[in-house]
Amino acid sequence: MAVVTVTLRFFAASRAATGLDELECVAEHEPTLGELIAGLAPARGTDPDELMGVLDRCSFLVDGISTRDRSQVVSHGAVVDVMPPFAGG
Repeated sequence: MAVVTVTLRFFAASRAATGLDELECVAEHEPTLGELIAGLAPARGTDPDELMGVLDRCSFLVDGISTRDRSQVVSHGAVVDVMPPFAGG
């Protein structure tokens, strides 16, 4: 079984909610975006519901291609940018 590595990069509110700039995720299969997001923990002092609220509003760039489809499978070596709405949008 091959190990799959995916890099998550966080911006703005997603960075504040996770307390991370970047996270390398390792899985035993190609994960979906939903699986990657479900495995995130909130930053110290951040309520888990607040984290999920932020992530629910996010869109994602998977290797530079925009998506909101959390069932999308993410391949080994992919970079996923977690992008909250900007300027209230």
